[in-house]
Amino acid sequence: MKIKYLDIQNFRKLKCCRLDISDEQTILVGANNSGKTSAMDALTLFLNKKGDIHTTDITISNWIELNKIGAEWLRASEDTLIDFSLKKWIDYLPSIDIWIEVPEDEIYYVSHLIPSLDWEGGLIGVRLIYAPKDIEFIYKDFSTRVHNNSELTNKSDNLKLWPKDLKDYLDKVFNSLFTIKSYVLDPMKFTNCDANNLNPQVIDNFDNDLGINPLNGIIKISAINAQRGFSDANDNENKIKSFGKLSSQLREYYSKHLNPEDNPTESDIKVLEAISEAQNSFDSQLTDRFKPSINELQQLGYPGVQNPKIKLSSKVNPISSLDHSAAVLFDISQTDKDDELFSLPENYNGLGYQNLVSMVFRLMRFRDDWIKKNNRDNKLEDLHIEPIHLVLIEEPEAHLHVQVQQVFVRKAHEILTDDHFLRENEKFSTQLIISTHSSHIANEVDFSNLRYFRRVCNIDKDIPTSQVVNLSSTFGSSLDSVKFAKRYLKVTHCDLFFSDAIILVEGAAEKILLPRFIEKDFKSLYSSYITILEIGGSHAHRLRPMIEALGIPTLVITDLDACDSSQKNKSVRPMKAKGYKTNNDTLKKWIPKLENLDDLLKLDKNKKTNEEQNVYITYQYPFEIKIDDNPSEIIPYTFEDALFYSNLEKFKISSGTGMIKKFNEILNKNINAENLSEAAYEIVKNTNNSKAKLALDILFSDDFCDINTPKYIEDGLVWLTGKLSKSTKENQNE
Repeated sequence: MKIKYLDIQNFRKLKCCRLDISDEQTILVGANNSGKTSAMDALTLFLNKKGDIHTTDITISNWIELNKIGAEWLRASEDTLIDFSLKKWIDYLPSIDIWIEVPEDEIYYVSHLIPSLDWEGGLIGVRLIYAPKDIEFIYKDFSTRVHNNSELTNKSDNLKLWPKDLKDYLDKVFNSLFTIKSYVLDPMKFTNCDANNLNPQVIDNFDNDLGINPLNGIIKISAINAQRGFSDANDNENKIKSFGKLSSQLREYYSKHLNPEDNPTESDIKVLEAISEAQNSFDSQLTDRFKPSINELQQLGYPGVQNPKIKLSSKVNPISSLDHSAAVLFDISQTDKDDELFSLPENYNGLGYQNLVSMVFRLMRFRDDWIKKNNRDNKLEDLHIEPIHLVLIEEPEAHLHVQVQQVFVRKAHEILTDDHFLRENEKFSTQLIISTHSSHIANEVDFSNLRYFRRVCNIDKDIPTSQVVNLSSTFGSSLDSVKFAKRYLKVTHCDLFFSDAIILVEGAAEKILLPRFIEKDFKSLYSSYITILEIGGSHAHRLRPMIEALGIPTLVITDLDACDSSQKNKSVRPMKAKGYKTNNDTLKKWIPKLENLDDLLKLDKNKKTNEEQNVYITYQYPFEIKIDDNPSEIIPYTFEDALFYSNLEKFKISSGTGMIKKFNEILNKNINAENLSEAAYEIVKNTNNSKAKLALDILFSDDFCDINTPKYIEDGLVWLTGKLSKSTKENQNE
């Protein structure tokens, strides 16, 4: 039995989204404030009932409609027939649909959830809703309070009494008047959908409430949140105590699963004997040491004739021993010798190591708590073990360096299932959900396990929400694109999943100099989270399905790649009216889907974008330069000569090496625009291996401190600035 889908509605930014759950581990990725933590919180609040849901947890745009309900109540007269059913509320209340795949031989677990007599296994669904306990009571109490206050507020322009509207009323009384209600869903009405087309199933009958959590006994949920609160040796104000020191966790784990006095087995006899021996030895020491003090008491008349005598007896308790400040030590020696001289208390060890060891012990404890390891002698049917163990880990990368992050995500599920009981009983499933900001963790897992939280904006209400993109289905049946994306993302560490924007560039030279252009002329972009990926014009279009699915503003900076189709697509210097074409697959297959060079050269800027998919593609086009004060039109061939034409004065005075030297030499000859263009084309064409060197030389040269951005790149950066500025305003409205 496994959880297949989680549909979350009306919870914070998650207005309506589906989260596909992988059989073993699911990784939630996305930029800051995209909804990953909201998804984790929704699971904890609904399934584990850890904490209360608040009015601020309802998607903010929903309050427009909910306040309308309150306004209708206030306008109602005594004769008005008011609908006190959930029907008017249901579309605006936080809820979660849980769809579970149930094998035929495990139907007995869900007997109380079977939707009809025809159901014989497969998907089963339950909706949990945070709903009013008694709508009629809310109506009467709210209306009475508002009407009673109306006379007072009418006498003052500045006086505002609670409640001013339904939200204001519920802000104060929400948890006392609302509770979790649950309803069985119809598997026959379940539909597969993409991130944009989720339509929650309509519930016809609200009388069949199953109670707070009908999934008790089916799903065991365990969680590690992001605020783990480790301390170091100099931290005297460590106030976050999420789950305490490692010694505390070890003590709790020992108490529940390792204590030999609890259900002892044959293997525990030696341990118990050692404890008994230690206790007797310590008792003898106590009696001897305290004898003088007890004799002094007797001289004072205590104990008297009838009073019990004092006897000192110890209780050697390994659990209490673990509570000592140095109960957990870290051995810093490089030998196997047991010497406390080379040991330090746990809070003197690095936070990363504490975090790693702590999380591993938490996972072990989660596993053993679930399968009730300390009650293993009981019969399986008497243990009441839930068939599904859902484990949530939020941001495991805290304090961990890259390699440890990757090892942890590889081993976490293995730790959770490393028990012979689970290996022998395959019907018990462990599903792990991890939210992360680490590109290294995202890079380590299979592409099909990634779920991207995409920030979107409700155009009508200007309210930001989020959708969840299942990356395993992004490329459809395009196997070549899937293979390319998987391999490429392995190389780039998946940074794009956490970015505000993406810039795809042709080669190393653009990637090296682009940050300089941004820092110099685009300050707002310089303070944004932008991923620059070197991908080349012949491959950028392969990422198109993923780029469009993610919806991240994406600028593609590519080259014209002019070619002569009459000469087997031989590369040529771009010129008008020659019948040339482009050899760039991105321009031919993505945007603007043109091949003729003349069409590309005269294309308007607004035809180089797909605003719906947040993509802009820019490439070289004709612009004017001056040679000896004579204006001439010139068409760059690639980034390097476009950079050259945009900075003629700087190249003329620079005495560098490589391509800089060659550009300098042709500028200091008596040359016109046509000859300059031909010479620059030949330099770029014949020095491919020097392009990165050109960028590095410019980067470290004082002659190019105030370098100009090529016009076609400037166009793209202007577009991207506008996009991010709009996104910032949208997020501020959340």
